[in-house]
Amino acid sequence: MTDLLAPPLLALAGSPLLLGIVNKTKAAFAGRAGAPLLQPYYDLAKLLGKGAVYSRTTTWVFRAGPAVQLACALTAAAVVPLGGRPAALSFSGDFLLLAGLLAAMRFAGAAAALDAGSSFEAMGASRELQFAALAEPALLLSLAALARACGRLSLAGMFAAHPGGPAPVLAAAALFAVFLAENGRVPVDDPATHLELTMVHEVMVLDHCGPDLAFINYAAALRLWVLGALLLGPLLPRGTGPGTAAAALAGLAVLTGLVESATARLRLVRVPQLLVGAGTLAALAVMLARGGR
Repeated sequence: MTDLLAPPLLALAGSPLLLGIVNKTKAAFAGRAGAPLLQPYYDLAKLLGKGAVYSRTTTWVFRAGPAVQLACALTAAAVVPLGGRPAALSFSGDFLLLAGLLAAMRFAGAAAALDAGSSFEAMGASRELQFAALAEPALLLSLAALARACGRLSLAGMFAAHPGGPAPVLAAAALFAVFLAENGRVPVDDPATHLELTMVHEVMVLDHCGPDLAFINYAAALRLWVLGALLLGPLLPRGTGPGTAAAALAGLAVLTGLVESATARLRLVRVPQLLVGAGTLAALAVMLARGGR
């Protein structure tokens, strides 16, 4: 039972820390002290202590959006293994459930943004769904390539098999692009921007406040953890424990901060090209994957 609970418990406790590591890395790269590593935890506690304000134009869709996003993120954290420990929820074909949970999480956020009745939030939801239509095929093809190379249909089997050849490398490259896009990181989106005309994810949550915003931010941190674990899982050596895997996730957060510090955000018309390139790499990985025994 302890082995099954270790991955989701580490995700619940450590996911906001990844955001703190990304922000601290960016601050160090820019020569600033930056916010404390635990600042995301302080922000969540502050938001949970506030009240929520709702516009008269919103309906139950707006109120349900944050809760649905958090529920999907919590379930996704129970599906993805960590290190050598199996997932709390594991079965053949569970990678399809993971893709569905991420899609449902995105749909709930977009529906809540549209229900707010704001043109800015509708613009952000439109961009979010446009990018998702290109990121989801890359995600599914990457997982299909790993499943074909390993000969297994569960995430735990894919993580444990460690197949050789170019397919896992190509799938990892595609998953890294998906990781940046799904989490709204540079070069796809800039979570630190305050220009409504250029924002994607952040503009979708402008009307949320208090506990609702805390749910959204915590769900975003869990998604960062889940996609990071999905990216690193097949690359970690056999016998890797949850602690080492969590340290690898911290290293991925540092890499994310370095990417955001060293690169500029792409023009909106260039983002689809990046995601199509990721999908092409994933499709090539499927073709080169050798069926596992």
